[in-house]
Parts: sequence; C-alpha cells; structure tokens
Amino acid sequence: MRLACARMAHCLIVAPMVLSGAPVLRDVLSSALDAVLGRGNALGLPPRRRVVVLLVDGLGHEALSARAGHARTLTGAGRRRIATGAPTTTAAALTTLSTGVDPGTHGVVGFAALDPAADRVVNQLRGFDADLPDGWQRAGTVFERATAEGVAALAVGPRHYATSGFTREVLRGARYVGARTIEERLDAALEGLRTAGRGIAYCYVPELDSFAHRDGWGAPGWTDLLERLDGAVRDAARGLRSGETLLVTADHGMVDVPESAHVVLDELGLLPCVRHLAGEPRLVHVHLDPGTTAEEVLPRWSEALGDVADVLDRQQAVDAGWFGVTAPEVLPRIGDLLVAARGRAAVYATADAHGRGMVGQHGAWTPAERFVPLVRLDA
Repeated sequence: MRLACARMAHCLIVAPMVLSGAPVLRDVLSSALDAVLGRGNALGLPPRRRVVVLLVDGLGHEALSARAGHARTLTGAGRRRIATGAPTTTAAALTTLSTGVDPGTHGVVGFAALDPAADRVVNQLRGFDADLPDGWQRAGTVFERATAEGVAALAVGPRHYATSGFTREVLRGARYVGARTIEERLDAALEGLRTAGRGIAYCYVPELDSFAHRDGWGAPGWTDLLERLDGAVRDAARGLRSGETLLVTADHGMVDVPESAHVVLDELGLLPCVRHLAGEPRLVHVHLDPGTTAEEVLPRWSEALGDVADVLDRQQAVDAGWFGVTAPEVLPRIGDLLVAARGRAAVYATADAHGRGMVGQHGAWTPAERFVPLVRLDA
C-alpha cells in the first residue's frame, strides 16, 4: 500500500494490504465467543462448546516459517497468516485482541503514550497501576460480553500478572488463573472451561518475546523455546474433546536490530522543538513543543532520516488507517509526527537512551512485525 504524501520527502511504504474481509487479530477472540454462541464469525468457526486462544507474545509468521522444522504442529495444515494492527506492540495488540476494536478506538496507542491531561508519557503496560486516569482503556471487552451472555470467560497467564493494572483493565470480565509453565497454562485453560461447561479462555505465553528482546529471535535459545511451545500445543491438541478448539496466534512479530542500525536523534540535531518522545524505538511518537507545527519540522525529519524511517504527521497516519477508526479523545495521544522504522533500524533520543541493549524489537510496519500466525486445532 502506498500513501500519496506531498509533504514528505519520500512516499510511505508499508506492509502489503490485507485482503478486504480477511480476518485480522481483532477478530480472533470475538470469533471464539461467536462460535460458542453458535453465531457466524470472521474466522469461519463452526459452533463450539469451548475455545482457547493461546497468545504467544512476539511469534511472527516469518520467524515461525523460518523455524518450521522445529515446530511441526504450529506449521501444519491448520495455519494461516493474519495481520495485527499498528503499532505492532504488546500493549496495543493485546488490547485489540481483548476488545475486538483497533487502538484508535480503545485508546492504547503504543508501548508508551502521552497522557495529554498530565503532560507526561506513561508506560502502557505498567501505567494502569497508578499513573493512568480511569477510563483510559475506552472499550468493553469480549470477556464482558461473554459473561453477559452466560458464557464462562477465563484468562490464564503467569501468576505475577494476576493483580496488575493492565490485567484489570484489558482483561475485564475474565476470571484470571495463574500458572507457571506453558503446559500448566494450557491445562488450566481447558480444565477451567470444562468445569464451566462452555466458554472462552485467553492463555498468555510471554517467554519467547522476553528471550527475543534480550538475545534476538535468531538465537538458538529462542528455537529451544519454540520447540517447547510446539510440544505443549501438540499435547494439548491431542487431548481436545469433542466441541473444543484451540487457536494459537500472536500479538506481533519481531526483527533483530544490530547496534549498527541504531539511529540517535540527538546526533542528527532533531531534538530541538521536541517536548516528548513516546511509542517505541521502531515507531516513535514525536510530540512537539507548543507553537511548533508538524508542517514546519516534517521535511527536516524526513530528510535527516532518509531511507531509515518513514515520517508522517498525525493526520496522515490516521488517514492511512494506522490506528483504525480513531476517536477524537484518542488523537492527542498520538504523536504530532510518527517515525516508522524501515528494515532493521531502531530510533533513540540520545546515545545513552534506556533500552539500547535490546536485540529483538517491534512496533513498525514491516511484514516481519505485522504478520502473525493463526493456527486452528479442532476436536
């Protein structure tokens, strides 16, 4: 997809457009509920008694395909490719999955986002504990809809996430069950639904993402984790009972960023007139000083960054559908400029910026980040 961009030094190039009507990440949990209720759904699932959605943080379609020999269950006949939204980051994508709407509607627009009322940038994974105002996450959840329909709703993940503010706001309506290992989480999700009779469960696996951030998805240890995940999914699939479905998907993919591909804004002379930087190194939200307009600085940013990144102003990004339908209340949370890294680049404010040791990264529009697997296993 290309965006006409008269005010840009070059045209935006993003991942190939998803075919009209093709399922995307926001459809997955909603379709699970519709299947349990015997309704038509975007995934084409038949009526089901129980559906478990296993969300593997950071498992991109490209990375899975590259390691197909180590994941024969996940790369079998039941796999297809779907798209996540923008930005390709956990806080936004998990909220999209749990609500069935895009970031422009639910309001979680990045890893870190500006709270305009407080004039501060807040971490979207941790900020719900104390820093973000009530109602920041603006959408109802699929779990709330499930319980209203008399359908059980479970969320299963590591125990230490049980009481977090992010869990409270994004998984509203689900009963949270803590479990230590991937295998234990799958068992807890299936047994919990069987006890309830019918329902949906969300099951979270952060291990591959955590490893990739530290060492990269190309490191041997990541492949070891993938093999373990594949074995757990295989065993769970073998134990499925009639009327049960296991869906495996991800929130985003990953690229490994070498230090040589780091771009430092301070060294390019781009920090003057910048009040806040938010987002993440592969999709930076630039909030400008009052009195400075995006139109004034965009050409300079585009020229300085060249082929390293695409630079859009807020309205261009919204018009291009990056955040889906965007509510007026959400617009100020989005940067005056958006800097979307190309290739394997990552953009930092200063040479000593926190996080420059991170290898695996995500947030931008490359196919490696944007496309994730959807694996369907039925009984």
